[in-house]
Amino acid sequence: MHRTMTKYLLPLLLALSVGLAQADTWRIALIGDTPYSDFERREFPLMLQAINAEHVDLVVHAGDFKHSRDACSDELFADRQRLFDASAAPFIYVPGDNEWSDCSRLIAGHHDPLERLAALRRIFMAGDESLGQRRLTVQRQTGEYREHQRWQLGPVLFASLNVPGGNNNYRLDGRPGKEAETRMPQVLAWLRESFALARREDLRGIVIVMQANPAFKRFRSGVGHGGYRALLEALREETLNFRGEVVLVHGDTHWQRIDQPLHHPVSGKKLANFTRVETFGYPYMGWVTAFIDTQSPTLFRFEARNWPQASP
Repeated sequence: MHRTMTKYLLPLLLALSVGLAQADTWRIALIGDTPYSDFERREFPLMLQAINAEHVDLVVHAGDFKHSRDACSDELFADRQRLFDASAAPFIYVPGDNEWSDCSRLIAGHHDPLERLAALRRIFMAGDESLGQRRLTVQRQTGEYREHQRWQLGPVLFASLNVPGGNNNYRLDGRPGKEAETRMPQVLAWLRESFALARREDLRGIVIVMQANPAFKRFRSGVGHGGYRALLEALREETLNFRGEVVLVHGDTHWQRIDQPLHHPVSGKKLANFTRVETFGYPYMGWVTAFIDTQSPTLFRFEARNWPQASP
């Protein structure tokens, strides 16, 4: 009996040990709304070195790489490109309002926002790879919206959306201008296509990255900002129809948090498979590490890390 048990037990233990050895984990550093000041510009390379020292697989910047009062110049854009490209890990950047939709402000140089968005695409999104010393191949939306990116790490699909703060570049009267009317169908198509792909491939998770805080509380109360209503309706519908876990990463309001702010439209209960992660933002520096663990029942785990030196 002992020999018989050993005959079957040893192969079983070997199979289990191989399975454990092949357990997949990834680390993704989430940042945004930085660098805003001269101090943060000096600290950013040091923080990026600290992030990479933790052997992350990817760094994702959720937009706003400058203060709104800084000029939207090619020189500043080139400086940020060099900063991001110095990352040892692949680096994904998603546009924020401070570097395109708000560039028409006099203090920011009185630029044409669409020309600045075209410059971001030219400088940061010229090819089909990420920034960084190691590159990650990404899929880009066909056409001019190259900032809509998609990539996969293990059982998780990532997708970026160009959704800026300031009510999604809507007009002051709350209605969409020509730019937003042209962009939002592309945003919604990319979002829905990404969920459809995740379902088709039977993936366990999907991460959406954009700059704007879409004001979940206002949306739930029925008086949400018009610029985000269609997006949140689509995101809620897709989350309800996805059996995996959904994460939305954004910046914009400079309040680092991890919560579950999306609710069922009828029952009012929180959607248990939806998590919002907001990045650190000026005047506080730091990053959130997202852990993907295929052996974990929750798939995602998050750790917020303050950058050790406090801003002055």
